[in-house]
Amino acid sequence: MGDSYSQHNDRHDGRQSRELHPAFSKFAVYRILDANLDRAREGLRIIEEWCRFGLNNAHFASDCKQLRQELAQWHRDDIRATRDTPNDSGTDLTHPQEEQRSSVAQVLRVNFCRVQEALRVLEEYGKLYFPEMGTACKHMRYRVYTLESNLEHHKRFQVLQQSYLYLVTAPVVNLIETVEAALQGGVTLVQYRDKESDDLTRLHTAQTLKQLCHQYGALFLVNDRVDLALAVNADGVHLGQHDVPIALARQLLGSQRIIGRSTHSPDDLQRAIQEGADYVGVGPVYETPTKAGRPAAGVEYVRYAADHATIPWFAIGGIDSENLHDVLSAGAERVAIVRAIMLAEQPTLTTQFFISQLDRIQTLRRVKSQ
Repeated sequence: MGDSYSQHNDRHDGRQSRELHPAFSKFAVYRILDANLDRAREGLRIIEEWCRFGLNNAHFASDCKQLRQELAQWHRDDIRATRDTPNDSGTDLTHPQEEQRSSVAQVLRVNFCRVQEALRVLEEYGKLYFPEMGTACKHMRYRVYTLESNLEHHKRFQVLQQSYLYLVTAPVVNLIETVEAALQGGVTLVQYRDKESDDLTRLHTAQTLKQLCHQYGALFLVNDRVDLALAVNADGVHLGQHDVPIALARQLLGSQRIIGRSTHSPDDLQRAIQEGADYVGVGPVYETPTKAGRPAAGVEYVRYAADHATIPWFAIGGIDSENLHDVLSAGAERVAIVRAIMLAEQPTLTTQFFISQLDRIQTLRRVKSQ
């Protein structure tokens, strides 16, 4: 028993001393550097391709290319020479989630994580033999964090710019099912508005809606509550006239999230633009239970917004299939809908109807402008 234990320890000590031998350690570290230089560059290429062909954004694509070229300078011949793919014990390690991707957003998210992790590995192991590499990879990692934030910001605002129908929820029994039906109908912008439920219920509902919206590639915003928007990592928040100032919301949410503001008059509109709102609601165009006690701003305010607004704006308040034409005739290009979709017997078809009418008016205006 004692001899067996002693022999085991001798073998263990021998292997350990071999693995800690400077020559072996250097070889292993070079293999780590080789694998992670490849991993980081491959991830950046995947991101770059979407920036170039998906977003048509030369600036983002150039950032990715620059990072790839900087990494290539560190991929020396002696590092490449340590590659031993046939004997790499990790080539067969995989996970079922790696076999498929549900969206472009997931592809980007996964590859940003891959690049960031690889750069961190390069930073730490590079310190052993190439301190300058470690320092360079540290700075590159922060640049990748910034690129990811800028890309997320760009994506959100691109969706906002391309959204002409905005769904604002109402507290109906089948809330989740109705929102999903609207998403299936093509809505790309959803605001969760709930003045009645307790905070825990709101939190759970907001989490579910956020995941649902992102599954369909739509933006998810929270009404009033900056804290709730942060808690569920929403795409932004919509503020009323008596909610926190836009500047404070921006300080809390950062520049990457969307901030909208309700406006009820020309003065409200100009102030929201000056304070840095990303979009505004214009209304209520008609009297509505959603804004009980507030007189309608009328289509006159819609006409004013059409002539003076310099940021995206959505006509809102009592808009339905019967009065939509009047709102569009007053100059609106975007509308926010509440009850007409949330209380519809067929939310998907109702959503498709609104989108078709908004698309039609866009086409007519483009033809007239030519």
